[in-house]
Amino acid sequence: MKIDIFDTTLRDGFQQEGISPSVKDKLAIANLLDDLGVDYIEGGWPGASPKEEEFFDKAKKELKLTNAKLVSFGSTRKLNIKVEDDPQVKALVDAGTDYVCIVGKSSSLHITKAIETDVEEAIKMATDTIEYLKSNGKKVFFDAEHFFDGYKENSEVSYKILDAVINEGVDCFIFCDTNGGTLPHEVTEILGEITKKYDKQKFGVHFQNDNGCAVPNSMAAVNLGVDHVQGTMNGYGERTGNADLCTLLPNLTLKMEHDTVPLDSLEKLTPIANHIAELVNVAIDSRHPYVGSSAFTHKAGLHASGMAKDSSLYEHIDSSKVGNFTRTTVSELAGRASVITKAKEFNIELSNEDAKKLIEEVQNLEHQGFQFEAADGSLYLLMNKIKGSNPDYFDFESFRVFSERRNSENVVSEAVCKINVNDQRYVTTGEGVGPVDALSKALVTALRNDYPDIEVVKLIDYKVRIIDSTDGTEATTRVLVEFTDGKRKWNTVGVHQNIINASWNALCDGFNFYFMSS
Repeated sequence: MKIDIFDTTLRDGFQQEGISPSVKDKLAIANLLDDLGVDYIEGGWPGASPKEEEFFDKAKKELKLTNAKLVSFGSTRKLNIKVEDDPQVKALVDAGTDYVCIVGKSSSLHITKAIETDVEEAIKMATDTIEYLKSNGKKVFFDAEHFFDGYKENSEVSYKILDAVINEGVDCFIFCDTNGGTLPHEVTEILGEITKKYDKQKFGVHFQNDNGCAVPNSMAAVNLGVDHVQGTMNGYGERTGNADLCTLLPNLTLKMEHDTVPLDSLEKLTPIANHIAELVNVAIDSRHPYVGSSAFTHKAGLHASGMAKDSSLYEHIDSSKVGNFTRTTVSELAGRASVITKAKEFNIELSNEDAKKLIEEVQNLEHQGFQFEAADGSLYLLMNKIKGSNPDYFDFESFRVFSERRNSENVVSEAVCKINVNDQRYVTTGEGVGPVDALSKALVTALRNDYPDIEVVKLIDYKVRIIDSTDGTEATTRVLVEFTDGKRKWNTVGVHQNIINASWNALCDGFNFYFMSS
C-alpha cells in the first residue's frame, strides 16, 4: 500500500526547545527532505512571523522540489469573523502553495474552554475555512486537533465534526493525538471503528510522542488502512517530540513492506538525518534506531564472531539500506561499499584497502568529535589524504586574534596570519565583525598574490556545537563552515577545545578543498 509521508519538521518539529533555524537553514532542509523522497513538506505558518513570511517568499523563487509538494499551515478562521476577513486565512492563499493544512478543534472540552464557543460554531469555523480555501483552488488537509482525547470524551461530537468536514470535501482528514497520551490499543479501537464507516475517505494521523508511542501508534493506524502519516526528522517537536520519521520510515518500508519513499532514497536516511542535525545544532543520540552511530555497532566477543560469519545473525536489517554502517571494535572491515560509492561522487577511486583505512580514520576522528555527514569538503580532503595526496598550497606558521570593544554597539576583531606560499612568507592582517571573519580575511589577503581567484570564495554560514558541555568553558567545540564560489557550495569541519583553532582548521580545509577540486 502506498503511504503518503507528510514531513512537518519545518513547522511542528521546530517548536522544539532550543531549535531556531534561519530561513536559509529551512530552505536547505526542505531540499534534503525532497531528496529523501517524502510526499509533502509542511513549510510553516505564513504570516505568523517575518521569518515565516520570508521563507514562503523565498520558497516561491528558490525552492525547486522534484519529489515533494510544499504545504502551508494555518488555522480555521477566528471566532466571530468572516473567513474572507481573516488575515491568517488570506496568508494561506497568498503563500503560493497548492496544498494547505489547517488545524481545527475536535474536542468538546477544547471547544468550550480554549476557544469558548459551542460545537456548532466550531464546525462552522472549520467548514467556512475549507470552503473558502477550496474556492481559491487549494487542496485542503484538516488536522483534527485533540481528536483521540475528544473521542474518548464524547464520540458523538467527534463524529459530528468528522462528518461536517468530510462533507465539505476535505482532501485528507488527519486524526491528531495532540497531547501524545494515546496508546496503540486505543488507536486500534477508535480508528478501527471509524475506518469501517468511511471506507472511501482519505485519512491521516499525527502523533506526538509524550508517552513514547508515536511510532507504534502510527504503525497501528497504517494497519487499519490509514495511508497518510505525519512526522518529523529525528523526532523533533514540542515537549518530547513527534513521530520520528527516521524510525517510522524504515519500519513501514522494510518491515511492513509499504510503499513510502524510494528504496534508493531510503539509503540516504542516515546522512540526511545527520545533516539536518548539524543544521539545527542538535546531536542525534548515538543509540537512535537505524540512524544512530551505534545502531549497527558490535563489541568484540560473541556478536563480533557471529557478524564475521553472517551479519544477519545480530542485525535486524542490512545497515546500508538506511545509509548506515556496520562497525565492530575488533575489525573495521564493514561499510567499504558505501565508502567507495561516496568516493566516486568525488571522482576518487578507493580500493578496498583504502576504504578500510578511511573508515578507521573517520571513526578515530569521530571519537574526537568530528562529524562528516555535513562536511563533504573535509571528507574529500581526508579521502585524498588516504590516497597519499595532501594539499600543499600554503604552509601554516602562526595566527593571532584579538577583539576590541569600543562601545556597547561596536566590537571589532583583528587577526594576524603568518603563512608561507611558494617559499614566500606572508604576514597579513584582517579586520572583521568577529574573530573568524577577521581570520578569513587575513588568510585571503595572504593567498591572493599567488591565487588571485581565491577572491570568489565566500563564507556563507558558520555553526558551532559544544560536544561535551560538562567540561564547561574547556569543552571541545565542533565548527561547521559553509563556503561558495558562486557555482557550488561545500562544508568543512574543525574540532578543538579552542573555538578559534577549530575555526581556523575548518577555514583551511575550505580553501584547500577549493584548490584541490577546481
